[in-house]
Amino acid sequence: MDLGLSGKRALVCASSKGLGRGCAEALAAAGVTLVLNGRTPETLAQTAAAIRDTHGVEVTEVAADVTTENGQAAVLEAAGDLDILVTNAGGPPPGMWSDWTRDDFIAALDANMLTPITLMKAVLPAMMERGWGRVVNITSQSVKAPIPALGLSNAARTGLTGYVAGTSRQVAPHGVTINNILPGIHATDRAVSLDTGVVQSQGISMAEARARREATIPARRYGTAEEFGAVCAFLCSSQAAFIVGQNILVDGGATNATI
Repeated sequence: MDLGLSGKRALVCASSKGLGRGCAEALAAAGVTLVLNGRTPETLAQTAAAIRDTHGVEVTEVAADVTTENGQAAVLEAAGDLDILVTNAGGPPPGMWSDWTRDDFIAALDANMLTPITLMKAVLPAMMERGWGRVVNITSQSVKAPIPALGLSNAARTGLTGYVAGTSRQVAPHGVTINNILPGIHATDRAVSLDTGVVQSQGISMAEARARREATIPARRYGTAEEFGAVCAFLCSSQAAFIVGQNILVDGGATNATI
């Protein structure tokens, strides 16, 4: 399928590895010029070089923490006129409701709600003026079904979802779509972090922790960054122009919900 994206320009946040890289790879395969972002310059440079070599597209690297004001300014300056924005940032740590402080919640909101809102506010006006744009936010399956140990993420990402629900309907008349992808467990560093928490709390091996989590997923495996990226690329495509303000679960069936 021709996604109709050749020649478009995209900013993909937190894209040096994991799900962000999966999205960047899929967009590059469709002929999209990329602005990549990551906090570790060496990892980012390796990813950018690999994408250039594999897909032959122009790739700009911005080493910065996108959850900070300086990082946001840096990626937006490098991005210029964008057709596509993919927001992404690492999730807050797991824990217990009784342990989280106001500062913990502020940090989670800054990273997983206010950062994507800031980036959207910066790029939406020009997209609307040109009559075409795509925004995809990487959130979490916890938006559909809260995960007790991830209360910080539950709160921040649900707040972003509410913002997108209203904003997406306001920009849609101008040819701009905003949608969210809700990942379940994928074979990324985030999964390693969560599984490590189980190892430490339950005194089991990493292999056992992963096996137990896989058993809760109807697909009986973790997802891959590649298949996640393919969903992102489709939502950015010309074929997805009638998909507005939706929350797309990519979780192997783990979220037990009818709708």
